[in-house]
Amino acid sequence: MQIVCSDLEGVFVPEIWINVAERTGIDDLRLTTRDIADYNVLMRKRLGLLEQHGLGLPDLQAVIRTMEPLPGALEFLDWLRGVTQVIVVSDTFVEFAAPLMEKLGRPTLFCNSLVVDDRGRVRDYQLRQPDGKRQVAEALRRLNFQVIAMGDSYNDITMLQAAHHGILFRPPANVVEEFPQFPVTTGYAELQAAIARLLVRATASGNGN
Repeated sequence: MQIVCSDLEGVFVPEIWINVAERTGIDDLRLTTRDIADYNVLMRKRLGLLEQHGLGLPDLQAVIRTMEPLPGALEFLDWLRGVTQVIVVSDTFVEFAAPLMEKLGRPTLFCNSLVVDDRGRVRDYQLRQPDGKRQVAEALRRLNFQVIAMGDSYNDITMLQAAHHGILFRPPANVVEEFPQFPVTTGYAELQAAIARLLVRATASGNGN
């Protein structure tokens, strides 16, 4: 049986922190795992900036509620759900994700959580488990799924490596250069075609049950 694991931001929705940066004018919040590969370093920087500028969870949620899926994302996701099973595996947080999941038709989401004080200030974050994206792909393989993984950034690489097949979607040039083993797709039609080929191949080889 096949299953697709996908990142959320950059594949189905815009980067949340970039949108926050645009609304607040805090340029350093534009940094993502495309820029800083170490997620812990990146998150500590973000939390420090939120504290410095007096921003809390309600401020972040106000931005997120205005966000829409990327053009073509919902149609692609609907196609994908029609041909196989899909799990969105993200480094985002449950406190961020609800309005976005509703706009995407509530796909299954595995993500992390924030530690928020009674004033709404974000004090810390809790990973569901270290290197969670890789852990999901490996767990699904142990359950005898044929795993296709797709993502756009450094924090997706271990998931792509753990899957049977990994696909980069609209990645930055530095990620393409560092990980040339993964095919690169630049639009939903191209990504859909790549996944369709893999699904047909898996079925033909007897792994599609």
